[in-house]
Amino acid sequence: MLVLCYPKCSTCKKALKWLDEHGVAYDNRHIAQENPSAEELKEWHKKSGLPLKKFFNTSGMIYRENNIKDKLPNMTEEEQYELLASNGMLVKRPMVIGDDFVLVGFKEKDYEEKLLG
Repeated sequence: MLVLCYPKCSTCKKALKWLDEHGVAYDNRHIAQENPSAEELKEWHKKSGLPLKKFFNTSGMIYRENNIKDKLPNMTEEEQYELLASNGMLVKRPMVIGDDFVLVGFKEKDYEEKLLG
């Protein structure tokens, strides 16, 4: 299992703490140092079952400063993947990628359902 996170992010810290406390093994990837590629994002988006807009870190400075909210409706899915791949800080985190699921953000209930069964 792969976890994409940003070390200074408080939500990421909570998610990693939860994973550790529940003995869930994972590989940790620094989302800003190793941006997800457009191909990875496409694959994860399909696995997640979520709308693509849920992959954007809407509370991030880059998102707000560039008025991405206003640009998204006019962008193709391909353009959105490319935009997300251009800067890891645009991607909502933490992101947990398993063999057959992707969790975006940290909701304890979702983590319990997917990771503890």
